[in-house]
Amino acid sequence: MEQQEKIISELYQHLGRLFYAVANADKKIHPKEIDALLKDVRRYWLDIDEGVDETGTDAAYQIEIVFDWLMAEEMEPQDHFKEFSDFYRDNKELFSPRIKELTRKTARDIAGSFAGKNKSELILLAKIDQLLA
Repeated sequence: MEQQEKIISELYQHLGRLFYAVANADKKIHPKEIDALLKDVRRYWLDIDEGVDETGTDAAYQIEIVFDWLMAEEMEPQDHFKEFSDFYRDNKELFSPRIKELTRKTARDIAGSFAGKNKSELILLAKIDQLLA
């Protein structure tokens, strides 16, 4: 895999981690949060670039793959925001204004998809906004 494709794939994997952290901020993931993620991936993320992963699949699907894997493993959400933050700080050039906008939008869509945004989700959304500012 070419270096650029590898880093794009890593970007989407870290976005999957971030969106998992948002969905699981209250320690439970509701099916509506998963639906919001899937809808946003298909509506917005697949059109971002021409990146593909090692299997030739649109790299944006890495968001869903990582999210699903973390759900199956029942991973703790707090570490994933930190991993995303570290990746962001090391790779700011990958985050165009459009990618930052979609990151915020998808996080808000997930958080607001079931019974509004709770306190833990609002705190995490504020941290995302602060990070991407």
